[in-house]
Amino acid sequence: MPDYVGSDPDPGSGLRGDETTRKILIVGHMGAGKTTMIDSISEIEPVRTEETMTDAGAHVDRADLPDKKTTTVAMDFGRIRLSNHLVLYLFGAPGQERFFNILEDLAHGALGALVLCDPRHLADTYPILELVEELGLTYTIAINQFDGAPRYTEKRLREVMDLAPDTPLVFCDARSRVSTRDALIVLVQDLLTRLPEPAR
Repeated sequence: MPDYVGSDPDPGSGLRGDETTRKILIVGHMGAGKTTMIDSISEIEPVRTEETMTDAGAHVDRADLPDKKTTTVAMDFGRIRLSNHLVLYLFGAPGQERFFNILEDLAHGALGALVLCDPRHLADTYPILELVEELGLTYTIAINQFDGAPRYTEKRLREVMDLAPDTPLVFCDARSRVSTRDALIVLVQDLLTRLPEPAR
């Protein structure tokens, strides 16, 4: 089992060149907290492609998020050294269905996906889940525990979301570096269990 790190960022540190690097998607519906999550964990300055939300977009984007002023229109990008030998490149995809073609493009070469959900808007997650499954990506569900959001049990969430028994589900706070790291570790551990046995 890898010796997981990633608790103490060192933005000045570069890569040695001998690390294993893997691409991971951070996906979820609009407003689930993907940009916040990448901001909280990235050891480099994240790349963002956010635009200001306007009244003109109210008929195509969700208008019931009064505190949300910007939205991702292409991707977010960050990097985290998860262990001494494993570096994850994190690609956050926009959550609106009109940008699903971008998610499909970002999925090329991705090892798996962390599906971030707002428990107040679980139904908005279903189109994302359907697409992730169609793309054949192994995924972990991460329930972002917003302040004031309902607290469902894991059993209830699995029932409502119709999750397979072997699909990992975790609770997290996308604002927290440690919480985000732990969610990524669950995804990576699940990916490791699904790797084929080496030939003898």
